Amino acid sequence: MGNARNIAFWVVLFLLILALFQLFNGGGNTLQSRTIPYSEFVQAVKDDSVSAVTLDGEQVRYRGTDGNEYITIKPEDANLTQLLIDEEVPVEAKQQEQSGFQTFILSLLPFLLLIGVWIYFMNRMQGGGRGGAMGFGKSKAKMLTEKHGRVTFDDVAGIDEAKEELEEIVEFLRNPQKFSALGGKIPKGALLVGPPGTGKTLLARAIAGEAGVPFFTISGSDFVEMFVGVGASRVRDMFEQAKKNAPCIVFIDEIDAVGRHRGAGYGGGNDEREQTLNQLLVEMDGFEANEGVIIIAATNRRDVLDPALLRPGRFDRQVTVPNPDIKGREKILNVHARKVPLGPDADMRIIARGTPGFSGADLANLVNEAALMAARVGRRFVTMEDFENAKDKVMMGAERRSMVLTDEQKEKTAYHEAGHAVVGLELPQCDPVYKATIIPRGGALGMVVSLPEIDRLNWHRSECEEKLAMTMAGKAAEIIKYGPDNVSNGPAGDIQQASALARAMVLQWGMSDKVGNIDYREAAEGYSGQTAGLSVSAHTKELIEEEVKRFIEEAYDRAYKILTEKKEEWERLAQGLLEYETLTGDEIKRVMRGQPPHVEKDDEDEKPSGNAPSVTAIPKTKPRNKPVGGGDMEPEPSA
Repeated sequence: MGNARNIAFWVVLFLLILALFQLFNGGGNTLQSRTIPYSEFVQAVKDDSVSAVTLDGEQVRYRGTDGNEYITIKPEDANLTQLLIDEEVPVEAKQQEQSGFQTFILSLLPFLLLIGVWIYFMNRMQGGGRGGAMGFGKSKAKMLTEKHGRVTFDDVAGIDEAKEELEEIVEFLRNPQKFSALGGKIPKGALLVGPPGTGKTLLARAIAGEAGVPFFTISGSDFVEMFVGVGASRVRDMFEQAKKNAPCIVFIDEIDAVGRHRGAGYGGGNDEREQTLNQLLVEMDGFEANEGVIIIAATNRRDVLDPALLRPGRFDRQVTVPNPDIKGREKILNVHARKVPLGPDADMRIIARGTPGFSGADLANLVNEAALMAARVGRRFVTMEDFENAKDKVMMGAERRSMVLTDEQKEKTAYHEAGHAVVGLELPQCDPVYKATIIPRGGALGMVVSLPEIDRLNWHRSECEEKLAMTMAGKAAEIIKYGPDNVSNGPAGDIQQASALARAMVLQWGMSDKVGNIDYREAAEGYSGQTAGLSVSAHTKELIEEEVKRFIEEAYDRAYKILTEKKEEWERLAQGLLEYETLTGDEIKRVMRGQPPHVEKDDEDEKPSGNAPSVTAIPKTKPRNKPVGGGDMEPEPSA
């Protein structure tokens, strides 16, 4: 409707401008012509100084023999026509096209145009359009009508507990008597909390597809503007729309953009954002009740939200949407693989086992990459090989086979990665090694990757110490092979990983007997390992660094000892990597025993089992599951 009004306005404006142009264009000739008395015109006719005459009512226009045009007005009793005929002057008579009324209307056109433009902009300012000058305070919430691409709960997999809680809200909207008969009240709000890509927005779309009630969607950043008070006005307008369509659902994505803790930060916070949050708090549960309006919000930063926003009565339910486990990953893969023609060897369970820590978005990307790779080579369906290649690309980055490496660089990389693999296989609590490669991928010249046999939920001290040893094995291998004077910058990534893990053990996990069971790391996130800003004494800081250094040095000595004892196996594996470039977990074991890496097809006993596929771990650029023994760093280019 609004678009039709805008089109009509511009059409009318164009016609008015065109009429004005014609009006002034028609009068242009008048301005260029010279007005003379009627007697002078008669004398010119008699003197044969007139070449042509045009009669237009009382107006007489003629062209003189000098080429100029003249205008005069004839008297009512003048017998001009007979005079012109007698003097043999060519005469042309024009019909009177415009009445006095038409002339009056044309004269009013400029004023009508100005009035129309003024009315249009006043209408926009008074709310006729939400994008107008006074439309800042209007809500940007959009009613979701998914006629095409409708999402239901059948399209959501891997997060069954979260789905059940939201299914209950949908059931309440469909059949409120079922719950109200027992005194139950419909929840006023549900907060979806979880890492990025776990399906929070997808869950909201599924609610919209299942509920059968109006569903408004808006982003948290749509409330906040430069002008103070605009966000609060938009919140009021959004709830007014919602009340008119109650019962309905309002989904606020990334609510942390507007719901941050009040008074936090330098200067006491932001006035506009805090006013917006205050209005949101009042609308959700204030003096006046909001019946039939359910708020669903999503965020991955629950820690920064204001406590008043999280209390029951506003967000009655806080639904955690975690990364899926192996069963959830298998279900998600099956959902995304519905539209993909799969080959007979494609096993979603094996792929799910090889992707620990993947979110729903990562798995969707994996399936898409596999389909693209199959299409690139001209296949009609997606095979297991395509999924494996796509998994390697997603986890480790694309292969960089065009990168030029010298034989010396390849050899050093091979011994480095072989050191990681040998130590990882020797230590029982390290995750199984599934692949080693000296093909450059991403920012690494080589990589050893490992995967847990089950989804890892916690770490023990002994496991961390073995993980540290496997991480430091790359540097130990280079020193054993080439000496301490020829060590490269390849272990830089390993040192970074080891330092982060050791700092986490000391600062956060209480695994150091000297430091004790105290969390010294403020707002610790993952393995960031930053000690800046700690409110501790200089002695305690020194003690922390000593313990971090001790953990890493003990891990290095342990790796050095293992490589010295397993030098023959290590040498075999390094030479095997130089020859084959990439080896899977079972192939690594065979090469270390002195056997060829590839088994014959008829040798059933040597075939890899189904629980040890050629899979890869997440590279160190991913925070969720860093691989042990990442690989050589690519040398920085010279200036």
